Amino acid sequence: MLELHAIVHGMVQGVWFRAWTRDMAREVGVTGWVRNRSGGTVEAVAQGGRDELERFLERLHDGPPLARVHGVDADWREPEEEFERFGVRV
Repeated sequence: MLELHAIVHGMVQGVWFRAWTRDMAREVGVTGWVRNRSGGTVEAVAQGGRDELERFLERLHDGPPLARVHGVDADWREPEEEFERFGVRV
């Protein structure tokens, strides 16, 4: 199992990005969380197999219909804790 940490830049708050990410993560089969950050970015941590995480990352670049993603900073790492599902954090 791998872990992906991503910061999504652009018009990504107030456009249902977190709910969309939660639903998309469950669809591709990864666990973790997503939350808004100060400064207008969205942060996500996802865990799963390489293929599922690459699909998750690819979809983050698109975002939901109302979002305008300008870029995604991503890094791969070993998980420090294991998540049971994918949820939205506040």
